[in-house]
Parts: sequence; C-alpha cells; structure tokens
Amino acid sequence: MKIRLKRNNSGLKGAATLESSKSESNRALIINALAGGSMDNINNLSNARDTQTMRSLLQEKPEIYDVKDAGTTMRFLTAFLAVHGDGETITGTDRMKNRPIGPLVDALRTLGAEIEYLEKDGYPPLKIRRIEKQLTNKIVIPGNISSQYISALLMIAPCLEQGLEITLTSEIYSRPYIEMTLSLMKAFGVDNEWNGNTIKVSSQTYQPTEYTIEGDWSGASYLYSFLSLAPEGSEIALPTLRKDSTQGDIAIASIMNDLGIDTRFESDGVHLRKKPLNQKKLSIDFRGCPDLAQTVMVSAAVLGVELEMTGLESLKIKETDRIAAMQNELSKIGATLTENENTWHLLPTNQLPDSVMIETYEDHRMAMAFAPLSMKMNVTIEDPSVVEKSYPGYWSEVKQLSIEIEEA
Repeated sequence: MKIRLKRNNSGLKGAATLESSKSESNRALIINALAGGSMDNINNLSNARDTQTMRSLLQEKPEIYDVKDAGTTMRFLTAFLAVHGDGETITGTDRMKNRPIGPLVDALRTLGAEIEYLEKDGYPPLKIRRIEKQLTNKIVIPGNISSQYISALLMIAPCLEQGLEITLTSEIYSRPYIEMTLSLMKAFGVDNEWNGNTIKVSSQTYQPTEYTIEGDWSGASYLYSFLSLAPEGSEIALPTLRKDSTQGDIAIASIMNDLGIDTRFESDGVHLRKKPLNQKKLSIDFRGCPDLAQTVMVSAAVLGVELEMTGLESLKIKETDRIAAMQNELSKIGATLTENENTWHLLPTNQLPDSVMIETYEDHRMAMAFAPLSMKMNVTIEDPSVVEKSYPGYWSEVKQLSIEIEEA
C-alpha cells in the first residue's frame, strides 16, 4: 500500500495530540515489572507497537519472547530475563537477528547469567537463564555504544545481591537516555551515584509506584519539521510536553530554533511559531539525540541550510541502515549526504521537484521524517504502516495539519 500527501498551500494553525513517550514507557514497564507493580500503575502508556509488545510479553511471560522489530524491547527484556528468566528464548524479525547484542550479553554473562546464542554469535535469538550467583558487581563497558545496553544493565542493578558498578570507558553517547533511566529508577525508589564515568547502584528494592508518562518529544520533532517548512506566522500547540523533560529529544527545541521555530513553554504544553530563518550553515552533534537526525536533515535540505553532523554512528544499525537510506531518499529532492570518517555533511537542494516518492525501508522514522515535504510538494509514501512501531496516530495527526491524504 502507498499513500499520497497533497501539497499544503496554506499555513498551519491549531493543536496536535501527541503520543506519549515510547522511551519513557518502555523503561517504566520494565521497572514496574521489577517492582512487582500492577500494569494499572502506569498511566498514559504509549500506543506504539514496541511498547504494546513489551507490555504483552511482560504480562504473558511466554516460553518464547518474540519482540518482533523492537530493538529497545529486545535489549531491555534480555536484561530482565537475566534476573527473572528460566531458560526462555528471546527472538525477533530477520532484521532483529542482524542487530548486534554482544556487548550486553557479554556484560550479563560476566555477572553470572547463562546466555546461549541460538543462531549467530553476537546476535539474537538467545536462550537465557537467570543469574543464580552474582560473580562480580563491576562491569566495564564503552560509553559510545547503544545507551540501551547501559540502561538495561542499570535497571536490573538494584535486583542484584551485590548491586552494580558500571564504568564507561569512552566518551558517553546518548547520555540523556541514561539520565532518563536513572530518573525513572529514582521515581520507583532506587538511588544511584554517578561520578565521572562511573555509575553505582546498590542492592535495593523497587517500590511499586503510580507513574504518568510524558508526551513524546521524538514524535513532536516531526511536527516541528512540518512547521519549519510552513509560511512564517504559522503556529502549532503541543500538549503534554514538559520543559524539565528527561527525554533527550527535547533537543529538537534548540535545534529547530536555528531552523526558524520559536518554542514557548506554557502551563498547558509547548507553543511553536514559525519565524524568519537566519542560518545557512549549522554544526550539530546528534550523540544525545540520534533519532532526530533524519527529521532535521529533511528540514535543512528544503530550507537551504548546510549541515555538518557528528554522532550518527548508531544510525547504521537501526531498523535499516539509516545513513544509506537517507542518502538515497535525499537525492530524490536534490540534496546530498556524504560521510568523511565520523562526520557527515548535508548539502541542501537548489531546486525542489513538484512531487516525490519516498521508500521507507521498513523504518518508521523514514516515513515520518519525509512526510513534512508535503508542505512544499506532493509526496507518495511507500508502506506507510511502518509508523505503527512508534506513532500509530501519525497519519491522523498529519490530516489535522490540513494535509490531504489519499491511497496511491
């Protein structure tokens, strides 16, 4: 199936209804389960497929945990089973079986978990038996790997008889996501110490707690992108977002300030307004917010802003190789993305086409990042259902922005 988004020739006004945070939801579900809490304790849980998969698996406790294409769910449940497992298997889609999990498995084995690779070393599927006797309380792991490995270890740390001390041996990528994890652990009664590159969590007991999930800043980034390509004076209100958010993707507010959007934090949420664009070249470090990169690239390409970017290494091992996918799809609108060692360079387009067809590569963020092009041209999206992974209501949201959508 394909859909066609017709060009919106007018400005944007009104409010949008955001999904709740998938990142917060997935962490809260694991911590709540470790606390022995009821699912009813978690309010405003995300409707994202990843989150609903996590919820179902935690409730059903099957012999085979099939996480489908949910990377966060795979990593968090692998650690969860290392303290609660009894020989269960965890698996996923073919793509998931090609996403690395070796660093997390190595760390859990060091702690005493019995984990067997069932197909290819370093990759799912896995057979997991819990830690019966903790072998050490110290783990050394690189800080520039996926923060989900580190968060997974941290969440089970208080359940270990000796607690856990994690030393990060290199520059820390995606630090905000680690901070989010520690903040949620604190909300459920667990303390921690973070000094320099070492995080310590003593053996403690999680307390069942009622918790309300915040709106999703990742989802908000796409609405920022729509507004960035709208006429000056256009406005959008986004409820349920907090200024003191622990989500790393709140960085979209400062990034988009340089791409022509003013963000105001009010008591009822966030209010966005399109303003004049003054930048023609930006340098952005995405280490703390890699999920924003695709969205920002599309906006910059259309606005004529050249980008120099760092911190995109993890994009190559996501749902697809997002670097290669972006290179392919950006070229369709006349923009180029090149890589030089650990720096990426975006040259914007000189002339936009009247219409474009975007492939999604089984990646929800490809569909959502390119949809805002409909402020400037007709856009056909292949396999639009990929958004179910993180933002099931996305196309309904787009329609509320006065974008006409029809089957193509």
